[in-house]
Amino acid sequence: MTLLSRRRFLTISAASAACPAIAAPVTPARWRGSALGAPASMHLVGLSDAQARPIFAAVEAEVTRLEDIFSLYRPNSQLSRLNRDGSLTHPAPELLNLLSLCSVLHENSDGAFDPTIQSLWIALATSGDVAAARKTVGWTRVSVGRDIIRLPYPGQSALTLNGIAQGAITDRIADLLKSQGLTDVLVDMGEIAALGRRYDKQDWQVGLVGPKRRLIKRIALRDRAVATSDNADLMLTDRYGHILSPKGQSPEHRVLSVSAKTAALADGLSTALCALPKGDMTTVLNRFPDARLEMSL
Repeated sequence: MTLLSRRRFLTISAASAACPAIAAPVTPARWRGSALGAPASMHLVGLSDAQARPIFAAVEAEVTRLEDIFSLYRPNSQLSRLNRDGSLTHPAPELLNLLSLCSVLHENSDGAFDPTIQSLWIALATSGDVAAARKTVGWTRVSVGRDIIRLPYPGQSALTLNGIAQGAITDRIADLLKSQGLTDVLVDMGEIAALGRRYDKQDWQVGLVGPKRRLIKRIALRDRAVATSDNADLMLTDRYGHILSPKGQSPEHRVLSVSAKTAALADGLSTALCALPKGDMTTVLNRFPDARLEMSL
């Protein structure tokens, strides 16, 4: 699984239902700031600056709220408190929903997707006790209830959601924009969600990049998402890429992209498949009929 922060540019392009279908849309309302610890930009077509301002504010607030749940890098986020204390009471519904998807991915990837690998990653990154850390890996030992989440080895176990939370946030922001009357939306947070079509009524065109950010192919998206796991350009150590299998091996794949109906599923599957031997990828994909492997290097 991927454990480093995948902080990337947040880019949103969207059009309101009132926007005419023209090849060269009117000047959009624009916003630039930061989100997920990186520069961010939003472009909303068919709205005035005054109309767009509350939407920009809502997106900023929602990204901050979700980071306060999922982030490993905010010391008071729900995930950070769970890792620090070994348990978390009154978990947010968004956290419970995402952990439920983690269970589905873990079971259907034969254990390749495992959020408990965080402690092993830390041990490898810091030359810690790798043997002891390996013993803490095991998603099925995590207790998840509506009122409390418990880790199996308090003080030793730790979870990461960096292999799936980026997609979940992408989905939520796309849904928020849709609820504001924006019918054609492209949200790019590294993981990409495309609702509707472009302003010219063509499907959204998305580029998939390989090592060193080289464009490999383009795909068309409509009401679909795509996520990429990159184990080529980000390294944990000289020996290990930043994506690990639950047993600690560095995966065979350098870069892998998966599309699905939701960015969370695409994100989690791209992480899981990256941690699997090539011969097992088709078996796992067949368990998710809507998902497609778009690129594997």
